[in-house]
Amino acid sequence: MADAKRSKRFEILEKRPVHLDGFIGEWIEVGLYAMGSPQDPKPSIKIEGDKIVEMDGKSRGEFTMIEQFVADYAINVKNAREAMAKSETEIARMLVDINVSREECIKVFTALTPSKIARVMEEMNVVEMMMAMQKMRCRQTPANQAHVTSAKDHPVMLAADAAEATFRGFKEIETTVGVVRYAPFNALALLVGGQVGRRGTLSQDALEEAFELQVGMRGLTSYAETVSVYGTERVFVDGDDTPWSKAFLASAYASRGLKMRFTSGTGSEVQMGAAEGKSMLYLETLCVMVTKGAGVQGLQNGSISCIGVPAAVPSGLRAVTAENLITMCLDLEVASGNDQTFSHSDQRRTARTMPQFLPGTDWIFSGYSSTPNYDNMFAGSNWDISDVDDYLALQRDFKVDGGLRPVKEEDVVAVRNKAARAMQAVFAELGFPPITDEEVEACTYANGSKDIGDRNIPEDLKAAERLMKDAVTGVDVAKALAKRGFRDVAESIILMMRQRVAGDYLQTSAWVGSDGTVYSAVNDPNTYMGPGTGYKMSEERWEEIKAIPWAIRAEDV
Repeated sequence: MADAKRSKRFEILEKRPVHLDGFIGEWIEVGLYAMGSPQDPKPSIKIEGDKIVEMDGKSRGEFTMIEQFVADYAINVKNAREAMAKSETEIARMLVDINVSREECIKVFTALTPSKIARVMEEMNVVEMMMAMQKMRCRQTPANQAHVTSAKDHPVMLAADAAEATFRGFKEIETTVGVVRYAPFNALALLVGGQVGRRGTLSQDALEEAFELQVGMRGLTSYAETVSVYGTERVFVDGDDTPWSKAFLASAYASRGLKMRFTSGTGSEVQMGAAEGKSMLYLETLCVMVTKGAGVQGLQNGSISCIGVPAAVPSGLRAVTAENLITMCLDLEVASGNDQTFSHSDQRRTARTMPQFLPGTDWIFSGYSSTPNYDNMFAGSNWDISDVDDYLALQRDFKVDGGLRPVKEEDVVAVRNKAARAMQAVFAELGFPPITDEEVEACTYANGSKDIGDRNIPEDLKAAERLMKDAVTGVDVAKALAKRGFRDVAESIILMMRQRVAGDYLQTSAWVGSDGTVYSAVNDPNTYMGPGTGYKMSEERWEEIKAIPWAIRAEDV
């Protein structure tokens, strides 16, 4: 039988990149349901004395460990009866009403049960969520975080990329590894390069917790965010964890002067086969509340490494926006995702970012790839360095502060070269395998690891092990830099060591300015109450955003 005649238009449409993405209809049993699953519990609360004895249709004896933790530590029992008596629509309207303060909204939200919070989100469309984000984010000034990784774990390339990223405006930078044993050098590269590009940069080496604590205590890193929490008991147990163990780990980081936040995201329980038929957003609400109950200052969420799951179902990206908003409504810092790649469609990639980019979040990306995606060891980012000019144009188009700034080629070359030479100096002073002038030159001008040669990996790995065995600290690195003529970079590292003692950047939603001032929800609180209030871009900042180098200037015509 001859093939049926096809529409030429549909044949062309089927070849569009979006058809390479995965899409699936709602499937309640496995949790492939973004918001409002029929199996989500109905909101309820019963309190005896100061203890919650019933929550969302379950008596205390029926609680899972997650529900018990949330009931005991994450809900303001004092305000719970009054808050729960409000309808979901009434609470949703509070979020978008410019006459209702952020403080009033937080007072209500911190007294709600998980199911009630998820149902409030169901009342809101994505534009209303964005309106609410503008009011509910913790810190008034938005900022941005970058991934700095290398497929070769090349320490010189990492330092150069870290310097460029922070010079472009990223205030936090995060790395991970291709080869685990390279991790100490990756931490060292981000410490040095990050401070070359922008004094006060916070850096992270994302690996298992024992290593992260070690390098953090030595001052080689300054924050962590890989402590994951989950919305079902089985997934928690599979990881040999409980909410209490996560809370203990969080206190271990904070007590050592390390800023930290938890990580969660819609779709993780589905991906791990234990969603229990609940909606992704309801389970994520439990994660946010566990974070709140643990006393942690913030959360990296926005689906993160599970983004392909909610992106495949109806209303999935709306649910991702909702989880970011829930985090803000519980008065937590949010690093709002936008990191892992999920779509072949440039339109979808951009659209996924707009709900966080336009209203602004504490950290619009929790990992904009500052390298080509072939070098991104976090499985590739939704945006990478090849998209950066598009991002700068969007800031300019909408007069939005997305945390980045236009830069000149000669300035980037200079800052990359300085970072590479600084690493060369540290390696020489500490007796590590030499960094040649040729390597410095190559990494100064390279786009990615394909443009540079290979290091002597066995010798590097032996030296990385020695860095850990000899207990090299940030102070040792600063001494080495000062001795070899990089006193300004050494002083920047000592500035970060002082921050560890002061602990100011442990406050909610904190970042460190180049003069050492810590900006957080304490001294830069969000004051948005409608037009004319809240974050106002300065004229100086607007002039900076407008000045993309490739724009034609009137005076040149």
